[in-house]
Amino acid sequence: MKVEMEDVDDSTLCDSVSSLVEGCRLPVHMKGTSDWPLAEIVSIKDLDGLKVYYVHYVDFNKRLDEWVTEQSLDTRKVHFPRKDAAPGTGVSTPKKVQIGSGISNSGQVSRPASPVSTNSELLNGNAVLAAALQKKINRKRKGPSLEGEDSQDGPPSQQSAATGGPRQSGSMVSHHDDIVTRMKNIEMIEIGPHRVRPWYFAPYPQEMVHLACIYICEFCLKYRKSRKCLERHLIKCNLRHPPGNEIYRKDNISFFEIDGRKNKVYAQNLCLLAKLFLDHKTLYYDTDPFLFYVMTVFDHRGFHIVGYFSKEKESTEDYNVACILTLPPYQRKGYGKLLIEFSYELSKFEGKTGSPEKPLSDLGLLSYRSYWAQTILEILLSAKPIGENEKAQITINEICELTSIKKEDVISTLQNLNLINYYKGQYIITLSKEIIQQHYKAMETRQIRIDSKALHWTPKDWGKRAKW
Repeated sequence: MKVEMEDVDDSTLCDSVSSLVEGCRLPVHMKGTSDWPLAEIVSIKDLDGLKVYYVHYVDFNKRLDEWVTEQSLDTRKVHFPRKDAAPGTGVSTPKKVQIGSGISNSGQVSRPASPVSTNSELLNGNAVLAAALQKKINRKRKGPSLEGEDSQDGPPSQQSAATGGPRQSGSMVSHHDDIVTRMKNIEMIEIGPHRVRPWYFAPYPQEMVHLACIYICEFCLKYRKSRKCLERHLIKCNLRHPPGNEIYRKDNISFFEIDGRKNKVYAQNLCLLAKLFLDHKTLYYDTDPFLFYVMTVFDHRGFHIVGYFSKEKESTEDYNVACILTLPPYQRKGYGKLLIEFSYELSKFEGKTGSPEKPLSDLGLLSYRSYWAQTILEILLSAKPIGENEKAQITINEICELTSIKKEDVISTLQNLNLINYYKGQYIITLSKEIIQQHYKAMETRQIRIDSKALHWTPKDWGKRAKW
């Protein structure tokens, strides 16, 4: 395995792992692969006399962060934290790092550099809860997100709880003390028949964090310490579907609309569950200004949660989605695009164009780009020429009206697909045979679609309603 680095004056040969400290960067063997990508040591602890290291693989998504032993560390080339680095910035990344085939699946930097020290005692939900509740008490407006796309490499905006008007970016919580949220704190969850290993930190109560598994009721989403506790809960729990209005049903798929103010406990538990699989973006406890649209599949036992998206009751930026998630057991089955399609169907009923709040997760970005491309190509291929021997004509605004996709997203999608050409003073959209074939092939895999006739929903004008 070749390791090539440039401009690494802060690197030294390290004879012993005993000199390693939090903030060091070095090649680490990634479990399940033969690669040794550059990783940063986030935390070090003794586990029954064995020293273990929590590492983040640089330029990889945080979901791949893990605990490793010293056997997985390549101490021949270590980058120690620079003494002159500003507090909280960690070690600076070399200009060029080429380590094996260590390429991020998302092709994105997952987050800024790490703090140079980590206090594991702060890694609990109580600290996050206190911060979130304090923000709710202060009720101060924060600034909007500056990130322009839905990757996870941008800084999350502050969560606002203003009462004087709609929020700029209400779904995201940013922690000034990044130490709190840097490490996964839940080992395993069990929800319904599924056991799932979480991807990220979630602020569950401290007494739940050190359990081997957290047991979650798949209907009301309350969490319990053991399966026996869950079984006792299920005897009393009379919910067999999310506690809201069923606004869509087609075959075995239903959508329920949940008001974050009327069903606060359910909404908070939903956000806790979602935070296990969303990194930068999710609200925690101030759910009042949000609606939650939960997608379920139905069988003889009830309505089982598949995924959801949240939406601000009022959005100054025309966001039609705040957070969106398909739970891991249901991913790669078409449900993600169904959630996105449903959000745009709601926008059509409202007579608006919409866009997801930024940033989205890396997986969310892939789903949205794919949905936008397929939806816009459907419109283009169905456009009819006005007369014989003439090409079909359609404007960007007409595409927006037909799809409810915001203008910027339509333009960026056409550009990403290289469909726009400038010819004789006007823009021409050119569809190659290859693009058309790829589109039809992709559409064959979309077995489930939203049927607008199965949606029974009337938009509310939240601006005219009493403030919460």
